[in-house]
Amino acid sequence: MVYSYVIIDSNASSILDLRTALSEYKNFTCSALLNDYGELQNSILKYLPDLVVVNIDDKDNNVFSLINDLYQFLDTLPKIIAVSKDESKAYNAIKAGFFDYWLVSSSDVEIRKTLLRFKRLVIKEQIPATLCLKSYKDYHYLDTNEILYLKADNNSTDFHMRDGRKISAFKTLKSFEEKLPQNFVRVHQSYIINSNHIARINYGKSICTLKNNQRGLPFSRTYREKIDELKELLSKNAISTLS
Repeated sequence: MVYSYVIIDSNASSILDLRTALSEYKNFTCSALLNDYGELQNSILKYLPDLVVVNIDDKDNNVFSLINDLYQFLDTLPKIIAVSKDESKAYNAIKAGFFDYWLVSSSDVEIRKTLLRFKRLVIKEQIPATLCLKSYKDYHYLDTNEILYLKADNNSTDFHMRDGRKISAFKTLKSFEEKLPQNFVRVHQSYIINSNHIARINYGKSICTLKNNQRGLPFSRTYREKIDELKELLSKNAISTLS
């Protein structure tokens, strides 16, 4: 799949540098190069790019407001990547919902990581809510919202459902890891959890407890970073009693 992008920067040299860096990635194609921030909204509405790379250092632009106004016309905005000479505006970019933040001096590795993360996210966003498990001539359709967790069982995987059913698929856990929606998180060598059903994360015991399910599922040190990200996401959308 090919993804399109727009670059906006008042500095022609900076635009060229960004264009050169992105041209190395064959799955990404340039829709427009802009040096006038007044054309940002029009270009996004015209080309509907997947990515927008915008330098936020120009004192004469109000890029955060320009992008926020696009919600009046688009249900889903492209992923926005901010470019800046330093990290001073990183907080504002995160609050505005930007996808990533590049320094002008960002290395090829940082750019590559962003684009790989973008591709992975887009693939997951396009995944339908129904998962089809095929075994010979048997087709089993599962509503992903009803899946509590997946458990590895040698070379097969058990799907544990909200209604108590256990459905087995003759594929490894890893084969489902990249195919499931983004709310499914690998927390252990043997477990993938539907984060929409998490009721508790206990760091002391290294377990996650699911809603209406008394059994705690373990998470391992290897996946601690994912658990931390999950905790931050869940906490952000919860009323906190912490002072």
